[in-house]
Amino acid sequence: MAYWRFLFCVLALLSAGTASAQIEPYQLGGQGGLAWADSDTTRIMIDVETVPGAIQPFYIAADHSIFSYLSNWSPRKFPLQLGYVDGERPRAWKGSIGDERTVHNATYLVDGDSTTFNPPGSAGIGGIWYTIDLAVPVPAYRFGFFTPPKGYRADGSPYAQDAVPAFEVSIAPENDLAFEETNAYTRVGPVIADVAENLAPQVHIDFPLQYVRFIRWQRKESILDQAYGLTESSASGSARKGTIADFELFGQGVPRRALYASRIIDLAREVNFGRLFWSATPMRMVSGQALEDPDARVWLTVEARTGRDSDPNIYQEFDDKGREVVVDRDRFEFELKESVGYGYVASGRPGVRASIKYDSDHWTFWSSPIAESGHPLRLRSGSHIQLKLTLHSEDFDAFMRLDSLWVETSPLLASGVRGEVARLDEPQPRRGFTEVELGQTTDFTYDIRADLAADQRGFDAVRIRTGSAPEFKSLTLGADSVAPAQVTTDGDGLFLVLPRRITAADNAPIRIVFAAAVRVFATTFEGEVLDSAAEVLPQPIESGDANPATATNSLRVLSTAGSTHKLIEDLALSGTAFTPNGDGINDHLTIAYSLFGLPQAVEAELRIYTLDGRQTAARPLGLQAAGAQRVFWDGRDQNGNLLPPGLYLLGVELHTEAGGRAHLRPVGIAY
Repeated sequence: MAYWRFLFCVLALLSAGTASAQIEPYQLGGQGGLAWADSDTTRIMIDVETVPGAIQPFYIAADHSIFSYLSNWSPRKFPLQLGYVDGERPRAWKGSIGDERTVHNATYLVDGDSTTFNPPGSAGIGGIWYTIDLAVPVPAYRFGFFTPPKGYRADGSPYAQDAVPAFEVSIAPENDLAFEETNAYTRVGPVIADVAENLAPQVHIDFPLQYVRFIRWQRKESILDQAYGLTESSASGSARKGTIADFELFGQGVPRRALYASRIIDLAREVNFGRLFWSATPMRMVSGQALEDPDARVWLTVEARTGRDSDPNIYQEFDDKGREVVVDRDRFEFELKESVGYGYVASGRPGVRASIKYDSDHWTFWSSPIAESGHPLRLRSGSHIQLKLTLHSEDFDAFMRLDSLWVETSPLLASGVRGEVARLDEPQPRRGFTEVELGQTTDFTYDIRADLAADQRGFDAVRIRTGSAPEFKSLTLGADSVAPAQVTTDGDGLFLVLPRRITAADNAPIRIVFAAAVRVFATTFEGEVLDSAAEVLPQPIESGDANPATATNSLRVLSTAGSTHKLIEDLALSGTAFTPNGDGINDHLTIAYSLFGLPQAVEAELRIYTLDGRQTAARPLGLQAAGAQRVFWDGRDQNGNLLPPGLYLLGVELHTEAGGRAHLRPVGIAY
């Protein structure tokens, strides 16, 4: 943590003290940064008050209903807010959908106010059920509900004695989309209560402490309903028995996730983005006191997106011919009528909201979650940025305290830099995009063209990420074939220093030819231009028309339909046996293999089986991306115990929808 604070100070001094160093940090939280409490659009189980200048998850107290830690509840199964994402807003809905009407508004039952509730009605008992989504899993051990303390039913009996005769409650730690895909009643998970007869106005259901995100409560028919003639088949028109003032949920500890999404931050000018840093401390609650715990199973992930205007959405309405036309956000939100139905729009009606599209021309999509401070964002330059932070915990009493977070920024090197890639032997592919055989070395052209103003620095270096070790072939500036001042290749790509600087006065188009093997079904040859003479950030190369002779206008490369590589190939071991006895000789087994066809990194796991097929050990290998991999095994299982001597079968498993277990290889352990 001290290192990142030191680096932050160095960056600040560099930006203030030298003409060539123009990297400036943009900070949230901490001293001098934007205040956390004033800079968010979404806050789920985030505590902004306990530690001034920092954020952390709420530590749930045993004497407070967990519902009281949440706000902005939606009464709908499918919230109508713009850009709703599952897990980013708590919900409480009645029946299959729910709405804002009093008798269908389940948010009255989680608001902590016993005077707001749904009065008893004569609807069929089988259709009375409520679903509560906390948005994130929280540690809980008791669910309950109670009758209103004041007021009377129409027959003169007090609400306080109007106990629910029968009910069922189920809970779940995470979202199983199966129960959201149907409008019929289904349990969300394990049942914690199935009560056929109840006379108690206050109900408490205890269960072992566990993470809970979803709760579903159903009113059931009982013999008490039969006694009053209020069964499902009756047609008396009388209000059913049982009134609920509020639901309650109790627990203690830290949620599995807490979410903070910043507002869209206007940087006032277009900039390049560099690395993302943060200052955070793992903490543990001990006897009511928060103490530092470096070994706590907690971590932070950050997603980011950048844009060139203040709104990543495009809003549309229907015109008088049923076409969708673009409108501004104010008209969409405040003047147009809502569409009819749930999950679809009523097409062709003037004055009705049509679809919302993502403005990918001006905004990047959210980045993959970043879990390591100092990681490059590798996002397109822009004048706006938004950050989404998730504080994770796998321990009821441990949490991450986040003091501050900052992003490197610096001025643009050029107004824009466009690039396109193609096969050397097919500059104008018939289908309009570059296709190659997966895993086969192919010659590529990479064309680059910049738009430069007279006052912009320009650049003199290029980096291209190919995902495998490339071979440099040639460099052309304008019409001249030239030798680069420096060429460096590694397992990730190619770095070139140009023999002369690209400026507004000397803006020659660039062509780089190299050979590389593509290991992913769909990959982007990301590139960036750099200024080796100044401390400024690189500028990403964007897909576009960089050469009239090339027709792809894209940095995307796809594998051909005939590519049938497995996800894992070339599994090889350093030996057929090893001796993990701690003597320093042959203690580890080296496992090498290649991953193909992965659009992003996935979790990998080492699996060890006995000869009769029983799994005897599993070791996580972390996130792995396409390309060559090399890992080591010390002969121990996931608990750190040495396996007994013998012959085993070893394989690698990828956590993907398609699977990807490699062919098993035999290996012997001896001592």
